[in-house]
Amino acid sequence: MMASSSKVVVGQEPVTSVLPPSESPIYTEHELTADEEVLIALGYKPEFKREFSLWTTFCVSFAVLGLLPSFASTLYYGMGYAGTPGMVWGWLIAMFFIQCVAMSMAELCSRLTGWSNWLAQVTAAPSVDYAMSAMILAGASIVHPDYIPENYQVFLLTTLIMLIHGCISSMPTKWIAQFNSVGSTFNIIALCIVIILVPATTNREEQGLPRFTDSAIVWSSFYEGTNFPNGVSLLMTFVAVIWTMSGYDAPFHLSEECSNANVAAPRAIVLTSGVGGVLGWFLQMVVAYTVIDIDSVIESDLGQPWASYLLQVLPQKTALAALGLTVATSFSMGQACMVSASRVTFAYARDGVFPCSWWISRVNRHTYTPVNAVWFNTVIGILMTLLIFGGAIAVGALFSIAAVAAFVAFTIPIFIRVFFVANRFRPGPWHLGKFSMPIGTAACAFVALMVPILMLPSSTGVDLDPTVMNWTCLVWGAPMFMVILWWIFGARKWFKGPKVNIEHQMLGREGNVVDGKDHDSGGSTSGSMIRDGDSFYRDSLRAVKNLAGIAVARVNARSKDEEEDKSLEWKDLLARLMEGRDGNGEGMDREELTTDALVAGSDTTSNTSCVQVCIGSCAPQDVMEKIKAGLNEAIPDGTTIPEFDIVKDSP
Repeated sequence: MMASSSKVVVGQEPVTSVLPPSESPIYTEHELTADEEVLIALGYKPEFKREFSLWTTFCVSFAVLGLLPSFASTLYYGMGYAGTPGMVWGWLIAMFFIQCVAMSMAELCSRLTGWSNWLAQVTAAPSVDYAMSAMILAGASIVHPDYIPENYQVFLLTTLIMLIHGCISSMPTKWIAQFNSVGSTFNIIALCIVIILVPATTNREEQGLPRFTDSAIVWSSFYEGTNFPNGVSLLMTFVAVIWTMSGYDAPFHLSEECSNANVAAPRAIVLTSGVGGVLGWFLQMVVAYTVIDIDSVIESDLGQPWASYLLQVLPQKTALAALGLTVATSFSMGQACMVSASRVTFAYARDGVFPCSWWISRVNRHTYTPVNAVWFNTVIGILMTLLIFGGAIAVGALFSIAAVAAFVAFTIPIFIRVFFVANRFRPGPWHLGKFSMPIGTAACAFVALMVPILMLPSSTGVDLDPTVMNWTCLVWGAPMFMVILWWIFGARKWFKGPKVNIEHQMLGREGNVVDGKDHDSGGSTSGSMIRDGDSFYRDSLRAVKNLAGIAVARVNARSKDEEEDKSLEWKDLLARLMEGRDGNGEGMDREELTTDALVAGSDTTSNTSCVQVCIGSCAPQDVMEKIKAGLNEAIPDGTTIPEFDIVKDSP
């Protein structure tokens, strides 16, 4: 049985919507929760089950963050560019500004910016799964020293892991939430174990070294991993911190499946960033104080710096155990990245951004999850991992892309909020108060500095060749450039922003209901749109808007004709009104003139508009089809403005 119609007034919700503040979206399938009222005010009908709590949302976010596997995957950049000072100083400095970005994002807790965000999301799972494959095969090399992994083996193993993650991400929401809850808990436990295990069991003393490196060396002895000055090299190490910490945005993409999303989502963002920042710095310190030879870590034949580091400072079996924990957490992280990316893809497809959006945006009727979006991302991700055959530098672009694309996407709405919206911003239940503007400004300044830094290659001058080139500028810049061209020459003509898929009406006008379009089946359901995508109805509305312009043009034409030929005398009602006289040629008083002006100016327009809106909004579908068929038959092709004589005999 249908529940009674639930209505929300857009202007009373803490959102910026494509619907006018006076609109009242209507939903009749069930009684709305507070979360669903906010979603409906944005113009979207509820399609997912809200089975993520604050804890499970944090779990997905922390799993996407994946501190241990993220650190292991990006050790090449954190340690290889500037050595231990880049690890300890780099993490501290970068984390301060990353926390500013996270807090500003949490305050907005709205949609991120388009294609750049999608590129960041769709590269996340492939980069994690590639690093996981490299660690698995590095473990095999440790056990069997004669084995050297080949690129095709890394690719095939990465593809297998991607397919497994696709299957898990296609499960019902409740199952995914439980899986990520277990995975995130294990992630935290494994991280704590490694942080304790490395300093407790290191064999540095057996190698004739002190248990820990002297602090003066750790904090000030730079490793020359680039051709740039130490300050720039330090900034370049931020790519590791940014990529590691970019997972805290996951609560954004799960907000439609999260209960009490207005509060739980921003809390999960700040909690993830804060906890991740502290625990991540502890891990950085452990590695910085125990690493022995940076050159051998970076250039090892194992092909995976984290595995090389563990083997350098731990007994072999202990190193394999720590590597095994890292692989297990990588699996959880990759799956969480797949879930988060699929929700972003679904949201953009729902707004018609992609080719075949109608298929990508379908929600599976059994699992109530965007299964098609999951497998769309899976295929794209597998294609991206073909960069493996281009070498370590080429596939490393996946990490830089994720860092650059994510932070560009994060910062654009923050920039708009700080420098354009300013005090007109409508904060939600969670906000920064008086600190909002300075924190947002710091976040924007940080990202503006880091985007060009993250594009720099490690070598310059004669040392720069394709093998050491930073391909981020091409792999990220080329798709973004093509999207810009697509927008200029095509997409701007049809993409008008988020597509409303909930019926809505003006307050106080019970019959003035505008429907939406159902992306799944094309049929009509309660709360879905029918006539917004109907070309006849759309053209009718356009014609109504043109009527006023037609009237003005006709008056101007008459005035011009009369000026050119003084013998012309218009004796119709419009001409008499222009002269200010009635039908008997007598002068009209103010009341009479106003009355006749209203009749002359609005009679035809009002009647025509009422008929068109009535037909377009209220007529049964079979009547609509008959009317359309009759008009299509009567109106010749190429007719811009049909005249009465053309359609007067239509049935």
